[in-house]
Order: sequence, then structure tokens, then C-alpha cells
Amino acid sequence: MTFTNFKAQQDAQNTIRVNVSKYTLMLCDALVDNFKQSHPNSDPYTFSVESGRKYHKIIMDADGSRSVHAFVDRKTGEVYKPASFKSPAKHVRFNLLLISDREWLMENADWAGGYLYMK
Repeated sequence: MTFTNFKAQQDAQNTIRVNVSKYTLMLCDALVDNFKQSHPNSDPYTFSVESGRKYHKIIMDADGSRSVHAFVDRKTGEVYKPASFKSPAKHVRFNLLLISDREWLMENADWAGGYLYMK
């Protein structure tokens, strides 16, 4: 592998990681919007991102009680339902890098996480 090829590969990987982070934040915004629509008279739950070594964790904070809403693979953009606070479930639910998955998620993601269950 030449240095030019290596550099191009690194640039592509960095672009993917930046896009995954951006789309994860967009998903958090969509979840907040969904909560506001469902509960217009309530204080909105907050959704934030905590980045670990392998996953972005989408954290839902509801009146001081924190729970994991979803996991997003930092390298691939794959979205997982949580199995516990520390680990995702086995099966990929969506991929944020696929335009069709991302558009569906932004339209249909609900704050309670029902969209993460397999059909």
C-alpha cells in the first residue's frame, strides 16, 4: 500500500466517523422533537451522546433518571437496541450511513424506543 492510498483510506474513515457522530446527534434531536409532540405540556426528556471506545451511547435523561436509549457503532453507523446499560443487543436495527435507514429513522424514531424492536 502506498502512502497516498493509506492517506486516502484514513481520510475516508475519518469522514465516516464524523458523519456517524453528526447523524447520532440528529437522531437525538429527532427523539426530543418526538417527545415534545407526544407530551406538549411536559418538560422534555433530554437525549445526549456519550462516546465510548466502540459505541456512541444515546442516553435518555428523564427527571434525573438516566437510561440507555440506543447504541451506535462509531465506525459503521449501525444502530442497536440496548441489552443493558453497558452493552448493545446482538442484532443491528438500522444503519445511519444508509440514506433510506437514516431518513426513516428521522421520521419515525420515537422517544420510547419502540422503533428498535425487531419485526
